[in-house]
Amino acid sequence: MSVSLVAILWLSAASPQLQDADCLACHGETVDEAPFKASVHGDLGCAACHEGIAQLPHAEALPKVACSSCHDAAAKDLQASVHGGGPGRDLPDCASCHGPPHAIRPRPDAGSPVAKVNLAGTCGSCHGNPDFVARHKIPLARPVEAYRLSVHGRAVAKGNATAPSCSDCHGSHGVRRAMDQTSKINHWRIPDTCGSCHGEIRKAYGDSVHGRAVSHGASGVPVCTDCHGEHAILAPSEPQSLVNPARVSTATCGRCHADERLAERYSLPRDRVPAFEDSYHGLALRSGRQTVANCASCHGVHNILPSSDAASTIHPANLARTCGACHAGAGVRFAIGPVHVRPATRTEHPAVRGIRIAYWILIPFTVGLMLLHNGVDFFSKLARRAPRLDDGEEVPRMGRHFRNAHGLAVGSFLVLVVTGFALKFPESFWAAPLLRWEGRFAVRGTLHRAAGVVLVAALAYHLIHLILRRRDRRVLRHLLPSVRDLKDVAGMLRHNLGLGGERPNFRLFSYAEKVEYWAFLWGFLVMALTGFLLWFHDFTLRHFPTWVSDAATALHYYEAILATLSILIWHLYFVVFDPDVYPMDRAWLTGRASATHLRHSRPAVYRLLARRKPDPPSKT
Repeated sequence: MSVSLVAILWLSAASPQLQDADCLACHGETVDEAPFKASVHGDLGCAACHEGIAQLPHAEALPKVACSSCHDAAAKDLQASVHGGGPGRDLPDCASCHGPPHAIRPRPDAGSPVAKVNLAGTCGSCHGNPDFVARHKIPLARPVEAYRLSVHGRAVAKGNATAPSCSDCHGSHGVRRAMDQTSKINHWRIPDTCGSCHGEIRKAYGDSVHGRAVSHGASGVPVCTDCHGEHAILAPSEPQSLVNPARVSTATCGRCHADERLAERYSLPRDRVPAFEDSYHGLALRSGRQTVANCASCHGVHNILPSSDAASTIHPANLARTCGACHAGAGVRFAIGPVHVRPATRTEHPAVRGIRIAYWILIPFTVGLMLLHNGVDFFSKLARRAPRLDDGEEVPRMGRHFRNAHGLAVGSFLVLVVTGFALKFPESFWAAPLLRWEGRFAVRGTLHRAAGVVLVAALAYHLIHLILRRRDRRVLRHLLPSVRDLKDVAGMLRHNLGLGGERPNFRLFSYAEKVEYWAFLWGFLVMALTGFLLWFHDFTLRHFPTWVSDAATALHYYEAILATLSILIWHLYFVVFDPDVYPMDRAWLTGRASATHLRHSRPAVYRLLARRKPDPPSKT
């Protein structure tokens, strides 16, 4: 008990002429004796607080009650705080926080306004008032609401006595502005404030690259509130949390590491965030997946260290263990190479760069030739405007087994294109319908891999069919390129450009069909090989260096672009948009082709097919 309190008690007892009953005789209607006796000041008499009463009746104007006469230290802290100055400045006094003067409860009492469970409401009487916040130009929006929804606020509401409330972070009477170096919420003191509860985390953070920078006074370096938030601190498992696996890389780590000014100030690499976002992990996170690696998965959470530190999770000697946490056996046979790799940078492996450059040349060149060839052919046929007489006769053109393989390839190819580009561009409109189900299971990845298996099955079906059917196997001989194909290309161009010469008469397969068949097989081999390397990534990382996976990714992506454009520009033209077959060559559906078209483009083939009997109907 303080000396001043002892003195007041002695004075109260030594003034028999000033009894509480005498005071209540006049003030009994305004002062309820029972709550006062139950309050923290219940052992004190009226005269202990109401000074200046020498006799009864007392003077009309009495000195204002001074809580500082007992609570000197608290009063000094309050006066020096952001709340100092009293209610005359629209600021709180003792009663504003502790309750009515005659019913002040001890802090542990559940009925006390400053009890931990009630403190948010007490502070919120001002800080939750929009008019008050606007009047005092307080920049934080709805801090009390945010706190109550936070992991701390909910814990306090459930009765957790160790969870922090307002005074644990801001202080009780000595609340100071954040810019004040003595404030508990000053940027440089935040780690110690949070560390009063999270001691082990505070130690790990202090040893980290961020903690060391803060200790040396580096500005712009994150402290606890920069990553976890201030009042709206949520558990990592909650979707809106700043450290939720789906958000930590973009909303938290990316906020600083994608900042050009910070990168310039501290000589930080500028390509880390974009490289991650374009990687397999980043693309999956952009679509809402939470089971793939994010920044914290590899770099750590509070114990982030530079890669040069032997204790760092990304030190070259530790990479196999770090990556192996998800990819068993990663880095066993080959050292794991650069991870944050962007195209056309020094970190990109020469083989990967060569693949990119090759396709950057190949795709425009190939697409350009296709557009030129088909454009000349299309407008030449329109210019002639020759009437196309169709007598309705059809001849066998595509056997049942060819159609079956073709149907499997068409269906799987469409699914591969949609899901593949949805994986690469998760924000695209065609990915939106698939992403609605992404939280339940990996829709895009599952469908993409399933379609890949179907495409492999289609080619296997085709090969088995050719092996077993000798007659059909002969088509391979007709599909082999020859010198005549080059002559047919030149002849077709001369004819379409009006340079003279008759239109070439094609054999069983034209040069366009041969190019498409062998291009399909080549594209299939490239896509299947790279697809399996990416699908079975643990095997790839275990048996090959990291650049092999990067090369497979580049090959798979660019070959997919080339294959999709080839189908759209080359194949669909000859099946649908070619004026000679428009609106469609139905051979892939019915197995039969227009006799008129064949008599016009390849008369020898027409005579051969006209004598051929169609495949017998399948047995059911």
